[in-house]
Amino acid sequence: MTRRPVPGTRRRILQTAARLFGEQGARAVGMQQVVEETGLGKSALYREFTSKDELVGAWVGELHDQAWAQIDSAIARHEGDPARQLLAIVEYAQESAQGSDAHGCTFYNTSAEFRDPGHPGRQEAVSHLDRLRERLCALAAAAHATDPNALADMLMLIISGLYANAATLGPSGPAARSVAAARILIDQHVPTHAPTS
Repeated sequence: MTRRPVPGTRRRILQTAARLFGEQGARAVGMQQVVEETGLGKSALYREFTSKDELVGAWVGELHDQAWAQIDSAIARHEGDPARQLLAIVEYAQESAQGSDAHGCTFYNTSAEFRDPGHPGRQEAVSHLDRLRERLCALAAAAHATDPNALADMLMLIISGLYANAATLGPSGPAARSVAAARILIDQHVPTHAPTS
């Protein structure tokens, strides 16, 4: 007779994996460590996730959903002002990099840790970053930027740079200037728009 999974098991595994992956990096954490930290048996873990790759993919996918809920909320506060919405995305990124436990951007980190294009975690990470660039392009076009693609690409570089700098030099280092740099770029590329504030 097959044992029925205990309600909440999947959530418990994902929460534990998220903490461990965030602290140590996904590649460094083994499934045995997840078993020990959750207090579940190996069979319970493998009933929910057949492999570590699948667990990493589920973790990144969940972070993708959480990040977009927060980004959409930040954008919604500036409805009708796409130039200001662009800046709001950079503000969100800078705020999310402020935590003392921040180790950079999970999406960039995961794509660097898992180079195989077919890895579920890398696919989720790349999907997130592609969607972010598409959203920046769409907002830049809506703001009538002189070159929406160029503006989106430069904002992507600011966002990735702020995460890398916050993780290595601290959030009060160069990362603290990210919003100011984004404001200058947006104002230069959207000349008909009043300066963003």
